[in-house]
Amino acid sequence: MASKAIAPIEQPRGENKKKNVGVEGRNRKVLGDIGNLVINPADPHANEPKRITRNQLAAIAQAAEKNKILVPDVVNGNFVAAKKMEQAQKPAEHEVIVISSDDESEVKEKQPLKGRKLRERSKINVRTFSSVLSARSKAAGRNVPNDMVMNIDATDKDNELAATEYIDDIYQFYKLSEDDCPVHDYMVSQPDINAKMRAILVDWLIEVHRKFELMPETFYLTLNIVDRFLSMKAVPRKELQLVGISSMLIASKYEEIWAPEVTDFVCISDNAYVREQVLVMEKTILGKLEWYLTVPTPYVFLVRYIKASTPSDEQMENMVNFLAELSMMHYVTVSLYSPSMIAASAVYAARSTLKRSPLWTDTLKHYTGYSEEQLRDCATHMVSFHSAAPESKLRAIYKKFCSTDRCSVALVAPAKNLSAES
Repeated sequence: MASKAIAPIEQPRGENKKKNVGVEGRNRKVLGDIGNLVINPADPHANEPKRITRNQLAAIAQAAEKNKILVPDVVNGNFVAAKKMEQAQKPAEHEVIVISSDDESEVKEKQPLKGRKLRERSKINVRTFSSVLSARSKAAGRNVPNDMVMNIDATDKDNELAATEYIDDIYQFYKLSEDDCPVHDYMVSQPDINAKMRAILVDWLIEVHRKFELMPETFYLTLNIVDRFLSMKAVPRKELQLVGISSMLIASKYEEIWAPEVTDFVCISDNAYVREQVLVMEKTILGKLEWYLTVPTPYVFLVRYIKASTPSDEQMENMVNFLAELSMMHYVTVSLYSPSMIAASAVYAARSTLKRSPLWTDTLKHYTGYSEEQLRDCATHMVSFHSAAPESKLRAIYKKFCSTDRCSVALVAPAKNLSAES
């Protein structure tokens, strides 16, 4: 039996006008009758819900069954025969109720599913994203024989911070991101500065970095910001140091928990600049770089490649960092090679210097993506920088790695197999 559609109760005009002032501005449509109201104009309380207890419902069903009359079905909102009342109270098993819009033209009938089909659907194997990543990680380990390539993440499988499920994808993304912000040969577009001035600036920044006890990530990001900015804008010689301290200020804010203040950089530069100049240069650098600071520096690759250089010890780790930092001071390395190649070449040159055998393993080739032949040219540059370091006037990095807490790796004889004479 169809119920009669009744329009909503109208409110007094004055009250309706006040309530709809804010609503009209938002173009919201007032919800009308959706077919669930049965209003008796003679009964002012017809719209109030009436509670029917279980006992009352059972009594109505019994009385209706004797007289064979129709009774209201409180579940489905219609009228059914009394003998079917008990069955109507519970939806049929395996029945799917489709919820549609309020438009009567879009209302669809309930579509029951057979029990067999529902059971078949429940048996479908739904693979989660985590299971896909785990399977991919296991498959990656099977790409090469275990006796040739070591799984360097095996000991970190229970360490959530190591992110072993994502680590291969992360470094694949780093490799692809290197091309987004490369450092080209920009000295031809700098009329007032040259590569020697840049080396002097980096040597001084090493001292500032040690004075403030900053993280190694901050040092590499500082040089990345300096080189990218100089490749975009010509800088006068008197402002080169200002670019350096402003770049380290930006990198410190990005990497450090407690970054040095602007006044600290002004003080350490012997008051060559005032606070306002540092802030203006900081804003200029960020504008030129379009606030793009999440870049893969050689450091992120060094961490991974040192781990792949098995067996690794403290001497090996310090030697790699020494050669990498020493190469970052020289413009030729930064302008010719990508960050990942600089990191891989530092590992190769360090293994050659410490006479590790073999010089390049299948594990290193697998995780770095570089062969020994690809790294030889860059590694040769690093060994030549190592040979010249004791006699160089720019000795900040050399003195840093001559200390015993750095295993005095700077005092080790350079690798002969990668020297320029060989």
